This record gives sequence, structure tokens and C-alpha cells, in this order.
Amino acid sequence: MAESKQNESDGSIQCLMMGNPLLDISSPVDEAFMKKYDIKPSNAILAEDKHLPMYQELADKDTVQYIGGGSTLNSARVCQWMSQQKDFIGYMGCIGKDKFGQVLQDRTKEAGVNCNFMIDESTPTGTCAVCITDKERSLVANLAAANKFKIDHCSGDKAKKMIESAKLVYTAGFFITVSVDTMLMLGKECQKANKPYAINLSAEFIVSVFKDALLKVFPYVSMVFTNEDESKAFAKANNIQYSDMKELAVKISKMKSELKKPRTVIITQGCDPVVVATGDKVAEYPVSKIAKEKIIDVNGAGDGYVGGYLSQFIQGKDEATCVAAGTYAAQYIIQRAGTKLEGKPAFVAKES
Repeated sequence: MAESKQNESDGSIQCLMMGNPLLDISSPVDEAFMKKYDIKPSNAILAEDKHLPMYQELADKDTVQYIGGGSTLNSARVCQWMSQQKDFIGYMGCIGKDKFGQVLQDRTKEAGVNCNFMIDESTPTGTCAVCITDKERSLVANLAAANKFKIDHCSGDKAKKMIESAKLVYTAGFFITVSVDTMLMLGKECQKANKPYAINLSAEFIVSVFKDALLKVFPYVSMVFTNEDESKAFAKANNIQYSDMKELAVKISKMKSELKKPRTVIITQGCDPVVVATGDKVAEYPVSKIAKEKIIDVNGAGDGYVGGYLSQFIQGKDEATCVAAGTYAAQYIIQRAGTKLEGKPAFVAKES
């Protein structure tokens, strides 16, 4: 294993994100392609052997695009972009020592994210097939090197500085398939430092297949991002009864916790209101609708939402401003192919 020397910073950051860095291989596909590889619309899964040939098939398409990604790295790039501040975001994950790994390092540095990659010299950089059908996307992730992240990487000087200096630490739920012990360590470190540890439920298979691992980490989680489908799957997996999304958000907020403050749960519902619950306090925030013809690709909308929300939360903005920033970032992303960020964000936080 080796540590990336991509960024010269000592690791002083505002927010640390840790996850599975992947190179997105993205293209529109037809129904025959979806059927051939047994892929469901609007779903996210880990690659099996039957999926492996699809990466080359996608790469051979004239419509293919390569985008530096992985859920958490997408959020990191959006958060950095929304903040417009140097060394706002730090990122850790594992990549291979290959062309795709170099592309990811370059893209991350270009985005202003302070990266501290672990490099596995024997495993290729992870990839994610992004199969686009009628403005919906299905993700099939081949984690490869991303799956090789080890908690030992967090013992390096720069990694320790990142964990210590960050005001908030975030990992997508996808990371639980790689290193539960790292997530548990981060949660406990945040608890000791009295700072938030945030996660995303990420996908329906995370809350069901990895339910036990998630419940180990959950008592240390002070902020949960999820969408309507993931939160319903979480409720089913944990036998939570509820009458509406507001009640569900409250019940997730009040699950077992080792923290002094109530957990905050943010549930997005596409163009329906965002639900935010902290303990018994719950609020709905309407979402302005975008004309269907303006929507290019919903891939990355949830990642964008997290990045936008946290960009304001870390700066101490109120809940309404954080929600508005999350919605702005998500809507910006879905009007473009992939998580492409251009210029400066038009979002302006209201003075409180």
C-alpha cells in the first residue's frame, strides 16, 4: 500500500468525507442491454461476475462518458464547489496504481478537494457502470481497489490531521460494504470530539443486506441522509411502523443513540417536500419543480443534495438554508450529464 502525495496540504480541512472512489462509465442504454445484464431501472447494486463484460460494452459505445465519481466523492466535489473555499473538503478512499486512478486523482485535485488516497498497487481502480434509460439511471459498481481500503490508512499523519481538524465527518452507506471498522472508528472519534458524524443510507440493499453492520454504526450517527425509497426499505428491515414520511423521519431520529444531541434525519422525495426531523421536531420544505425537458440525468442528484446541504451546515447556517442549498445542488446536477460542475454556484445563502 502507498499513500497519495497528490495534495501538499497538511490535512487541515473543514469537512472529511470517506468512501469508495470510482470512475463512472456512463452511457444511455436500451431495454435489451438492461435485460441482458439483469439490471433494474433506478437501482444501485454491486457487480457480480455476470456484470463484468458490461463495462467494456459500455466503453465501446459512442455515447460513453468518463466521470470521476463514486457517491461520496461526488458529494465532496459538490460541497467544495458550493463552498468556494480552499481546503474546505478532504477525502479518503482507495484507488489502484493505474490510468483510471490517475484520472481520479487529477479530477479530485482540479475540483479543489484535498485528497489522501490509499493506493493499492495490485488492484485496478474501481469503476461504476451508469446505465441511463429515459432520464433514470441504474448503477452497477465494481469496487475493485475501493474495496481494499484499510483502517490502518487512518493512522497516517495526514489522515489523523484530517479526522482531527474536520468539523464534520461524512461517509455514504456504500462504504459499509468495505470497512465497517473505519466507520465505527469515525463515529466514536466524532462522539469524543462532540462533532457530527453523518451518513447516507445510499441504497435499498445497504439497509437490508448490511442491516446488522449499519445498526452497529447507527448509535454514533448524528445526521442521516436518505430518500423516500431507502427510508421505506430501512423501516421494513427494522420493523418500523409509520403513517407518513414525517413520522418515519421522527422514528429514525429517535432510534438508539450514544450521542448527547438528537439525531437529524433528512429525507428527500424527488419533487415532493424534503422532510427533516430532529427528535420530535419535524418540518417539511417544498421543492420547486423543474420542467421535464430540462432534466438530463438524475444520476448524482442525491450526492449533490448532500454536498449542497453540508456546504452550509458546516458554516453554521440554519436548517432552511441547508435544505435550500441541497435542493439547489441536486437540481443543478440533474440538468447536466453526470456530476459536472462549472463556474461558480448561483446559490446565495440568505442572511439570518
